[in-house]
Amino acid sequence: MSTLLITGAGGFVGTALCRQARSTGRAVRAAVRTAGTAATNVPSVTVPSIDGQTPWADALQGCDSVIHTAARVHVMNESATDPLSEFRRVNVDGTLNLARQAAAAGVRRFVFVSSIKVNGEGTQAQRPFLASDVPAPQDPYGVSKAEAEQGLRHVAEQTGLEVTIVRPPLVYGPGVKANFGSLLRAVQRGLPLPLGAVRHNRRSLVALDNLIDLLLTCVDHPAAAHQTFLVSDGEDLSTTALIQRMGQAIGRPARLLPVPVFLLHLGATVLGKRDVAQRVLGNLQVNIDHTQATLGWSPPITVEEGLRRAAPKVPS
Repeated sequence: MSTLLITGAGGFVGTALCRQARSTGRAVRAAVRTAGTAATNVPSVTVPSIDGQTPWADALQGCDSVIHTAARVHVMNESATDPLSEFRRVNVDGTLNLARQAAAAGVRRFVFVSSIKVNGEGTQAQRPFLASDVPAPQDPYGVSKAEAEQGLRHVAEQTGLEVTIVRPPLVYGPGVKANFGSLLRAVQRGLPLPLGAVRHNRRSLVALDNLIDLLLTCVDHPAAAHQTFLVSDGEDLSTTALIQRMGQAIGRPARLLPVPVFLLHLGATVLGKRDVAQRVLGNLQVNIDHTQATLGWSPPITVEEGLRRAAPKVPS
């Protein structure tokens, strides 16, 4: 049986992806940074660092397909003097090095987990991002992902490797951290949130299980080769509606204060948090029509179910 290699298998997406892939009867190999961090019962290889020189021969042996989730992601407290160079070292050089070695090892399909940041940071009302849009990344992470995508297309042309690119927006699920996790915990604790007036923006999200389902579909589906797909839950929510749905999932009503949106923007600007304000107050919608039509795919779980699975467990 051919083997599916999953990189970043100790991470938020990778761990769950390994578990689901294994449950479907696939032969799976996990590439992890630290030994012992792969999902239970999944054979693993340790790859301490990823760059343009990383050797992948052991990990790729006998593999027919790769899902590459490993990446240098957004760093909250960036310490690198040249962040873009660091993102490029891992996300561009490391990705293309893996793809070239995969092609040489006889891998058929290479699924790359990119980011909606390749499209940009936000959308205009009623104008969601499309997979066919001209890339417009605005931060080093997005730039590195866009450059990796372009490089992968060249590798595909040169080697015949079937490359599939998936650009997710914010991914949520069990164990989610960062701002989304903080919001869930605030709702669970009954903390008042000044976001009750943020009713007119729309944001696309994707539940972890929906993303994993699409990634595994992309491994096998003949029509996925050499395609770029956007992914979401298929329902866009305002920030207010999202927090209300969180409360319903947790079983505790969300406490929302109707602070005017212009005051929230002003406060964020004064505090130097305009990027945070964009993520909370602005629009970011993706159109998944191309994904659905090409693959015959639909999100298998609803937003409600995704939030229920992501909700922190409340002690009885």
